[in-house]
Amino acid sequence: MRYQKPKGTADILPGASEKWQFVETTARELFKTYQYKEIRTPMFENFEVFSRTSGDTSDIVTKEMYDFKDKGDRHIALRPEGTAGVVRAFVENKLFGPEFNKPYKVYYMGPMFRYERPQSGRQREFHQVGVEAFGSDSPVLDVEVIAMAIAFFKKLGVSDLKLSLNTLGDKESRDAYRKALIDYLEPHFDELSEDSQVRLHKNPLRVLDSKDEKDQKFVADAPAILDYLTDEAKAHFEAVKMQLDQLNIDYVVDSTMVRGLDYYNHTIFEVMTQSKSLGHGYTTICAGGRYNGLVEELGGPEVSGVGFGLGLERLLLLLEDQEVAMMSDDALDVYVVGIGDAANQMTLPIVQAIREAGFSSDRDYLDRKPKGQFKTADRLNAKYTLTIGESELESQTANLKSMATGEEVSVSLTDVKQHFKETLEQNFNK
Repeated sequence: MRYQKPKGTADILPGASEKWQFVETTARELFKTYQYKEIRTPMFENFEVFSRTSGDTSDIVTKEMYDFKDKGDRHIALRPEGTAGVVRAFVENKLFGPEFNKPYKVYYMGPMFRYERPQSGRQREFHQVGVEAFGSDSPVLDVEVIAMAIAFFKKLGVSDLKLSLNTLGDKESRDAYRKALIDYLEPHFDELSEDSQVRLHKNPLRVLDSKDEKDQKFVADAPAILDYLTDEAKAHFEAVKMQLDQLNIDYVVDSTMVRGLDYYNHTIFEVMTQSKSLGHGYTTICAGGRYNGLVEELGGPEVSGVGFGLGLERLLLLLEDQEVAMMSDDALDVYVVGIGDAANQMTLPIVQAIREAGFSSDRDYLDRKPKGQFKTADRLNAKYTLTIGESELESQTANLKSMATGEEVSVSLTDVKQHFKETLEQNFNK
Protein backbone atom coordinates (compact mmCIF):
# COMPACT_ATOMS: atom_id res chain seq x y z
CA MET A 1 0.00 0.00 0.00
CA ARG A 2 1.21 3.49 -0.85
CA TYR A 3 0.69 5.87 2.04
CA GLN A 4 -0.08 9.50 1.25
CA LYS A 5 -1.02 12.54 3.29
CA PRO A 6 -4.78 13.23 3.55
CA LYS A 7 -6.30 15.44 0.87
CA GLY A 8 -6.06 19.09 1.78
CA THR A 9 -2.98 18.75 3.99
CA ALA A 10 0.68 19.49 3.31
CA ASP A 11 4.10 18.40 4.50
CA ILE A 12 6.16 21.45 5.48
CA LEU A 13 9.69 20.27 4.78
CA PRO A 14 13.08 21.73 5.76
CA GLY A 15 13.77 24.55 3.32
CA ALA A 16 10.14 25.65 3.59
CA SER A 17 9.79 25.41 7.37
CA GLU A 18 12.43 28.14 7.80
CA LYS A 19 10.12 30.53 5.93
CA TRP A 20 7.28 29.66 8.29
CA GLN A 21 9.58 30.27 11.25
CA PHE A 22 10.59 33.64 9.79
CA VAL A 23 6.96 34.79 9.56
CA GLU A 24 6.08 33.41 13.00
CA THR A 25 9.14 35.01 14.62
CA THR A 26 8.32 38.33 12.98
CA ALA A 27 4.80 38.12 14.41
CA ARG A 28 6.01 37.23 17.91
CA GLU A 29 8.53 40.07 17.97
CA LEU A 30 6.01 42.65 16.74
CA PHE A 31 3.16 41.54 19.01
CA LYS A 32 5.51 41.75 21.98
CA THR A 33 6.01 45.46 21.34
CA TYR A 34 2.24 45.91 21.66
CA GLN A 35 2.19 43.85 24.90
CA TYR A 36 0.28 40.89 23.43
CA LYS A 37 1.09 37.51 25.04
CA GLU A 38 0.78 34.08 23.44
CA ILE A 39 -2.18 31.82 24.29
CA ARG A 40 -2.40 28.17 23.19
CA THR A 41 -5.78 26.47 23.13
CA PRO A 42 -6.75 22.86 22.21
CA MET A 43 -7.04 21.90 18.56
CA PHE A 44 -10.46 20.41 19.31
CA GLU A 45 -13.30 21.75 21.44
CA ASN A 46 -16.87 20.85 22.26
CA PHE A 47 -18.93 21.36 19.11
CA GLU A 48 -21.10 23.97 20.84
CA VAL A 49 -18.14 26.32 21.30
CA PHE A 50 -18.14 26.88 17.53
CA SER A 51 -21.84 26.40 16.77
CA ARG A 52 -22.83 29.03 19.36
CA THR A 53 -20.20 31.57 18.34
CA SER A 54 -20.14 31.12 14.56
CA GLY A 55 -23.92 30.94 14.21
CA ASP A 56 -25.98 28.04 12.98
CA THR A 57 -26.40 29.62 9.52
CA SER A 58 -22.68 30.04 8.85
CA ASP A 59 -20.91 27.93 6.23
CA ILE A 60 -18.42 26.91 8.91
CA VAL A 61 -21.09 25.18 10.97
CA THR A 62 -23.39 23.94 8.21
CA LYS A 63 -20.80 22.77 5.66
CA GLU A 64 -17.17 22.95 6.76
CA MET A 65 -16.82 21.72 10.34
CA TYR A 66 -14.81 18.59 11.07
CA ASP A 67 -16.98 17.23 13.88
CA PHE A 68 -17.47 13.77 15.36
CA LYS A 69 -18.60 11.85 18.43
CA ASP A 70 -15.72 10.59 20.57
CA LYS A 71 -15.66 7.34 22.56
CA GLY A 72 -17.53 9.03 25.40
CA ASP A 73 -20.29 10.11 22.97
CA ARG A 74 -19.21 13.75 23.30
CA HIS A 75 -19.76 15.95 20.24
CA ILE A 76 -16.29 17.23 19.35
CA ALA A 77 -15.08 19.55 16.57
CA LEU A 78 -11.63 20.35 15.25
CA ARG A 79 -11.22 24.11 15.53
CA PRO A 80 -12.16 25.90 12.27
CA GLU A 81 -10.93 29.29 13.53
CA GLY A 82 -9.09 30.70 16.53
CA THR A 83 -11.32 33.28 18.20
CA ALA A 84 -13.96 31.01 19.72
CA GLY A 85 -11.43 28.82 21.52
CA VAL A 86 -9.61 31.87 22.86
CA VAL A 87 -12.87 33.30 24.18
CA ARG A 88 -13.75 29.96 25.79
CA ALA A 89 -10.35 29.97 27.53
CA PHE A 90 -10.87 33.61 28.57
CA VAL A 91 -14.18 32.71 30.23
CA GLU A 92 -13.17 29.33 31.70
CA ASN A 93 -10.00 30.72 33.29
CA LYS A 94 -11.78 33.87 34.51
CA LEU A 95 -9.26 36.12 32.78
CA PHE A 96 -11.82 38.92 33.05
CA GLY A 97 -11.16 39.12 36.83
CA PRO A 98 -9.91 42.31 38.50
CA GLU A 99 -6.43 40.83 39.04
CA PHE A 100 -5.82 40.90 35.27
CA ASN A 101 -4.88 44.07 33.40
CA LYS A 102 -7.39 45.39 30.87
CA PRO A 103 -7.44 45.22 27.97
CA TYR A 104 -6.35 41.59 28.20
CA LYS A 105 -4.18 41.10 25.10
CA VAL A 106 -3.30 37.72 23.56
CA TYR A 107 -2.17 36.26 20.26
CA TYR A 108 -2.33 32.72 18.89
CA MET A 109 -0.87 30.77 15.99
CA GLY A 110 -1.47 27.21 14.90
CA PRO A 111 -3.42 24.77 12.71
CA MET A 112 -7.16 25.07 11.95
CA PHE A 113 -9.41 22.66 10.05
CA ARG A 114 -12.24 23.13 7.55
CA TYR A 115 -13.72 20.65 5.13
CA GLU A 116 -13.68 22.61 1.89
CA ARG A 117 -12.34 22.16 -1.62
CA PRO A 118 -8.52 22.41 -1.47
CA GLN A 119 -6.98 25.07 -3.70
CA SER A 120 -3.89 27.24 -3.82
CA GLY A 121 -3.44 28.85 -0.41
CA ARG A 122 -6.51 27.12 1.03
CA GLN A 123 -6.15 23.69 2.61
CA ARG A 124 -8.34 21.55 4.86
CA GLU A 125 -5.64 21.84 7.47
CA PHE A 126 -4.44 25.43 7.42
CA HIS A 127 -2.63 27.73 9.81
CA GLN A 128 -3.68 31.03 11.30
CA VAL A 129 -2.11 33.84 13.24
CA GLY A 130 -4.49 36.02 15.19
CA VAL A 131 -4.80 38.49 18.04
CA GLU A 132 -7.59 39.24 20.52
CA ALA A 133 -7.93 42.08 23.04
CA PHE A 134 -10.68 41.94 25.69
CA GLY A 135 -12.19 44.43 28.09
CA SER A 136 -12.24 47.83 26.37
CA ASP A 137 -14.99 49.49 24.34
CA SER A 138 -12.63 52.22 23.16
CA PRO A 139 -12.42 52.84 19.41
CA VAL A 140 -8.72 53.54 20.04
CA LEU A 141 -8.24 49.81 20.71
CA ASP A 142 -9.86 49.05 17.34
CA VAL A 143 -7.28 51.30 15.72
CA GLU A 144 -4.39 49.74 17.65
CA VAL A 145 -5.37 46.31 16.35
CA ILE A 146 -5.66 47.62 12.78
CA ALA A 147 -2.32 49.44 13.09
CA MET A 148 -0.67 46.26 14.37
CA ALA A 149 -1.94 44.28 11.37
CA ILE A 150 -0.64 46.92 8.96
CA ALA A 151 2.70 47.06 10.82
CA PHE A 152 3.04 43.27 10.60
CA PHE A 153 2.70 43.22 6.82
CA LYS A 154 5.03 46.18 6.41
CA LYS A 155 7.63 44.55 8.64
CA LEU A 156 7.47 41.46 6.43
CA GLY A 157 7.97 43.65 3.37
CA VAL A 158 4.50 43.29 1.81
CA SER A 159 3.79 46.14 -0.60
CA ASP A 160 0.65 47.74 -2.06
CA LEU A 161 -1.52 47.40 1.04
CA LYS A 162 -5.14 48.55 1.06
CA LEU A 163 -7.28 48.88 4.19
CA SER A 164 -11.05 48.50 3.78
CA LEU A 165 -13.19 49.63 6.69
CA ASN A 166 -16.84 49.38 7.68
CA THR A 167 -19.04 49.26 10.75
CA LEU A 168 -21.84 46.89 11.66
CA GLY A 169 -23.04 49.30 14.35
CA ASP A 170 -24.51 48.41 17.72
CA LYS A 171 -27.49 46.13 18.38
CA GLU A 172 -30.04 48.85 17.69
CA SER A 173 -28.33 49.71 14.40
CA ARG A 174 -28.20 46.07 13.35
CA ASP A 175 -31.84 45.46 14.25
CA ALA A 176 -32.95 48.42 12.12
CA TYR A 177 -30.69 47.36 9.27
CA ARG A 178 -31.83 43.75 9.54
CA LYS A 179 -35.43 44.83 9.05
CA ALA A 180 -34.49 47.02 6.09
CA LEU A 181 -32.61 44.17 4.43
CA ILE A 182 -35.47 41.72 4.88
CA ASP A 183 -37.94 44.27 3.48
CA TYR A 184 -35.66 44.79 0.48
CA LEU A 185 -34.92 41.09 -0.19
CA GLU A 186 -38.32 39.58 0.62
CA PRO A 187 -39.92 40.44 -2.76
CA HIS A 188 -37.02 38.59 -4.47
CA PHE A 189 -37.19 35.52 -2.24
CA ASP A 190 -37.87 33.04 -5.06
CA GLU A 191 -34.94 34.42 -7.08
CA LEU A 192 -32.38 34.03 -4.28
CA SER A 193 -30.04 31.06 -3.95
CA GLU A 194 -31.15 28.22 -1.70
CA ASP A 195 -28.60 29.18 0.97
CA SER A 196 -29.77 32.79 1.00
CA GLN A 197 -33.40 31.74 1.26
CA VAL A 198 -32.52 29.84 4.44
CA ARG A 199 -30.55 32.77 5.82
CA LEU A 200 -32.93 35.58 4.91
CA HIS A 201 -34.88 35.58 8.16
CA LYS A 202 -32.19 34.06 10.40
CA ASN A 203 -29.36 36.40 9.43
CA PRO A 204 -29.96 38.50 6.31
CA LEU A 205 -26.49 40.07 6.52
CA ARG A 206 -25.12 36.75 5.29
CA VAL A 207 -26.94 37.25 2.01
CA LEU A 208 -24.68 40.27 1.41
CA ASP A 209 -21.69 37.95 1.82
CA SER A 210 -22.98 35.46 -0.76
CA LYS A 211 -20.78 34.71 -3.77
CA ASP A 212 -23.70 33.14 -5.69
CA GLU A 213 -24.45 34.96 -8.94
CA LYS A 214 -28.19 34.75 -8.21
CA ASP A 215 -27.69 36.88 -5.11
CA GLN A 216 -25.07 39.29 -6.44
CA LYS A 217 -27.51 41.27 -8.60
CA PHE A 218 -29.64 42.05 -5.54
CA VAL A 219 -26.71 42.70 -3.21
CA ALA A 220 -25.46 45.49 -5.48
CA ASP A 221 -28.54 47.67 -4.76
CA ALA A 222 -29.14 46.60 -1.15
CA PRO A 223 -29.47 49.32 1.49
CA ALA A 224 -26.23 50.31 3.27
CA ILE A 225 -25.81 49.90 7.02
CA LEU A 226 -24.25 53.36 7.27
CA ASP A 227 -27.75 54.78 6.78
CA TYR A 228 -29.07 52.92 9.87
CA LEU A 229 -26.45 53.72 12.49
CA THR A 230 -27.44 55.12 15.87
CA ASP A 231 -25.72 58.29 17.06
CA GLU A 232 -23.53 56.19 19.38
CA ALA A 233 -22.50 53.84 16.56
CA LYS A 234 -21.75 56.80 14.29
CA ALA A 235 -19.58 58.37 17.00
CA HIS A 236 -17.61 55.14 17.44
CA PHE A 237 -16.98 54.85 13.72
CA GLU A 238 -15.99 58.51 13.36
CA ALA A 239 -13.52 58.12 16.24
CA VAL A 240 -11.94 55.11 14.51
CA LYS A 241 -11.52 57.05 11.28
CA MET A 242 -10.09 60.07 13.11
CA GLN A 243 -7.49 57.92 14.91
CA LEU A 244 -6.49 56.23 11.65
CA ASP A 245 -6.02 59.67 10.10
CA GLN A 246 -3.80 60.67 13.04
CA LEU A 247 -1.63 57.60 12.41
CA ASN A 248 -1.50 58.41 8.67
CA ILE A 249 -3.04 55.04 7.85
CA ASP A 250 -4.94 55.28 4.57
CA TYR A 251 -8.29 53.50 4.30
CA VAL A 252 -11.42 53.25 2.20
CA VAL A 253 -14.91 52.82 3.64
CA ASP A 254 -16.68 49.85 2.05
CA SER A 255 -20.31 49.86 3.17
CA THR A 256 -20.95 46.48 1.49
CA MET A 257 -18.39 44.63 3.60
CA VAL A 258 -19.78 42.25 6.24
CA ARG A 259 -18.27 39.52 8.37
CA GLY A 260 -18.96 35.84 7.81
CA LEU A 261 -19.44 35.20 11.55
CA ASP A 262 -22.36 36.30 13.72
CA TYR A 263 -20.47 37.79 16.63
CA TYR A 264 -19.06 40.97 15.02
CA ASN A 265 -20.36 44.50 15.58
CA HIS A 266 -19.06 48.04 15.27
CA THR A 267 -15.68 48.19 13.47
CA ILE A 268 -14.81 45.54 10.89
CA PHE A 269 -11.85 45.70 8.51
CA GLU A 270 -9.90 43.85 5.85
CA VAL A 271 -6.28 44.32 4.78
CA MET A 272 -5.88 43.66 1.07
CA THR A 273 -3.13 43.57 -1.54
CA GLN A 274 -2.62 42.59 -5.16
CA SER A 275 -0.96 39.26 -5.88
CA LYS A 276 -0.93 36.99 -8.93
CA SER A 277 -0.72 33.95 -6.65
CA LEU A 278 -3.96 34.86 -4.84
CA GLY A 279 -6.10 35.98 -7.77
CA HIS A 280 -6.81 39.05 -9.87
CA GLY A 281 -7.14 42.52 -8.37
CA TYR A 282 -7.08 43.18 -4.65
CA THR A 283 -7.54 40.16 -2.40
CA THR A 284 -8.00 39.97 1.37
CA ILE A 285 -5.00 38.75 3.39
CA CYS A 286 -6.25 39.69 6.88
CA ALA A 287 -9.68 40.32 8.39
CA GLY A 288 -10.94 41.33 11.79
CA GLY A 289 -13.14 43.55 13.87
CA ARG A 290 -14.94 44.12 17.13
CA TYR A 291 -17.33 41.76 18.92
CA ASN A 292 -19.29 42.72 22.00
CA GLY A 293 -21.43 39.67 22.76
CA LEU A 294 -19.18 36.67 22.28
CA VAL A 295 -17.88 36.41 25.85
CA GLU A 296 -21.46 36.43 27.16
CA GLU A 297 -22.44 33.81 24.60
CA LEU A 298 -19.92 31.41 26.16
CA GLY A 299 -21.05 32.03 29.73
CA GLY A 300 -18.90 35.00 30.73
CA PRO A 301 -19.76 38.56 31.75
CA GLU A 302 -20.45 41.41 29.34
CA VAL A 303 -16.92 41.99 28.04
CA SER A 304 -16.06 43.37 24.62
CA GLY A 305 -13.34 42.11 22.31
CA VAL A 306 -11.54 43.08 19.13
CA GLY A 307 -9.05 41.18 17.00
CA PHE A 308 -7.95 39.88 13.61
CA GLY A 309 -6.87 36.67 11.93
CA LEU A 310 -4.81 35.80 8.87
CA GLY A 311 -3.88 32.62 7.02
CA LEU A 312 -0.21 31.66 6.90
CA GLU A 313 -0.45 29.58 3.70
CA ARG A 314 -1.84 32.53 1.74
CA LEU A 315 0.65 34.90 3.34
CA LEU A 316 3.61 32.73 2.32
CA LEU A 317 2.32 32.54 -1.26
CA LEU A 318 2.08 36.32 -1.22
CA LEU A 319 5.62 36.77 0.13
CA GLU A 320 7.01 34.51 -2.58
CA ASP A 321 4.97 36.29 -5.26
CA GLN A 322 6.27 39.68 -4.11
CA GLU A 323 9.79 38.21 -3.82
CA VAL A 324 10.16 39.15 -0.19
CA ALA A 325 13.49 37.97 1.22
CA MET A 326 12.76 35.62 4.12
CA MET A 327 15.91 35.60 6.21
CA SER A 328 17.08 32.32 7.68
CA ASP A 329 19.43 32.06 10.66
CA ASP A 330 20.18 28.34 10.21
CA ALA A 331 23.66 28.82 8.71
CA LEU A 332 26.26 26.42 10.09
CA ASP A 333 28.94 28.13 12.19
CA VAL A 334 31.54 25.36 12.53
CA TYR A 335 32.08 22.02 10.83
CA VAL A 336 34.53 19.84 12.77
CA VAL A 337 36.70 17.60 10.57
CA GLY A 338 38.33 14.53 12.11
CA ILE A 339 41.23 12.81 10.32
CA GLY A 340 41.90 9.28 11.59
CA ASP A 341 40.06 7.07 14.07
CA ALA A 342 41.53 8.64 17.20
CA ALA A 343 40.72 12.18 16.03
CA ASN A 344 37.21 11.15 15.00
CA GLN A 345 36.52 9.95 18.52
CA MET A 346 37.48 13.42 19.79
CA THR A 347 35.25 15.41 17.45
CA LEU A 348 31.88 14.83 19.13
CA PRO A 349 32.95 16.35 22.50
CA ILE A 350 34.39 19.30 20.56
CA VAL A 351 31.12 19.72 18.60
CA GLN A 352 29.13 19.62 21.83
CA ALA A 353 31.37 22.22 23.49
CA ILE A 354 30.96 24.58 20.53
CA ARG A 355 27.17 24.14 20.68
CA GLU A 356 27.17 24.85 24.40
CA ALA A 357 29.04 28.09 23.64
CA GLY A 358 26.02 29.16 21.57
CA PHE A 359 27.20 28.28 18.06
CA SER A 360 25.80 25.78 15.57
CA SER A 361 28.17 22.92 14.86
CA ASP A 362 28.23 19.57 13.08
CA ARG A 363 30.56 16.72 12.14
CA ASP A 364 30.67 13.62 9.94
CA TYR A 365 28.53 10.58 10.78
CA LEU A 366 29.17 8.50 7.63
CA ASP A 367 32.90 7.71 8.03
CA ARG A 368 33.81 9.98 5.12
CA LYS A 369 37.41 10.59 4.14
CA PRO A 370 38.78 14.09 4.89
CA LYS A 371 38.05 15.25 1.32
CA GLY A 372 34.40 14.20 1.70
CA GLN A 373 34.16 15.99 5.04
CA PHE A 374 35.47 19.24 3.59
CA LYS A 375 33.01 18.94 0.69
CA THR A 376 30.19 18.51 3.20
CA ALA A 377 31.34 21.60 5.12
CA ASP A 378 31.30 23.56 1.86
CA ARG A 379 27.86 22.23 0.91
CA LEU A 380 26.49 23.25 4.33
CA ASN A 381 27.98 26.75 3.89
CA ALA A 382 29.94 26.41 7.12
CA LYS A 383 31.55 29.67 8.22
CA TYR A 384 34.50 27.86 9.77
CA THR A 385 36.10 24.44 9.72
CA LEU A 386 37.91 23.06 12.75
CA THR A 387 40.29 20.24 11.73
CA ILE A 388 41.83 17.70 14.10
CA GLY A 389 44.33 15.08 12.91
CA GLU A 390 46.97 12.91 14.56
CA SER A 391 49.53 15.74 14.90
CA GLU A 392 46.87 18.05 16.38
CA LEU A 393 45.95 15.35 18.90
CA GLU A 394 49.55 15.12 20.00
CA SER A 395 49.88 18.88 20.46
CA GLN A 396 46.28 19.26 21.75
CA THR A 397 45.54 21.85 19.09
CA ALA A 398 43.15 22.22 16.13
CA ASN A 399 43.29 24.04 12.81
CA LEU A 400 40.55 26.75 12.67
CA LYS A 401 39.85 28.12 9.18
CA SER A 402 37.60 30.89 7.92
CA MET A 403 35.81 29.60 4.83
CA ALA A 404 35.18 33.14 3.59
CA THR A 405 38.79 34.38 3.66
CA GLY A 406 40.80 31.18 3.75
CA GLU A 407 42.67 32.44 6.81
CA GLU A 408 43.86 29.62 9.12
CA VAL A 409 45.10 29.63 12.72
CA SER A 410 46.17 26.99 15.22
CA VAL A 411 44.13 27.07 18.42
CA SER A 412 44.27 25.18 21.71
CA LEU A 413 41.72 22.38 22.14
CA THR A 414 41.31 23.52 25.75
CA ASP A 415 40.41 27.02 24.55
CA VAL A 416 37.96 25.56 21.99
CA LYS A 417 36.24 23.50 24.68
CA GLN A 418 36.14 26.19 27.36
CA HIS A 419 36.30 29.57 25.59
CA PHE A 420 35.27 29.10 21.96
CA LYS A 421 33.60 32.48 21.55
CA GLU A 422 36.65 34.33 22.87
CA THR A 423 38.97 32.16 20.76
CA LEU A 424 37.00 33.03 17.61
CA GLU A 425 36.92 36.74 18.39
CA GLN A 426 40.63 36.92 19.20
CA ASN A 427 41.64 35.29 15.92
CA PHE A 428 39.10 36.54 13.39
CA ASN A 429 37.54 39.77 14.80
CA LYS A 430 40.72 41.75 15.29
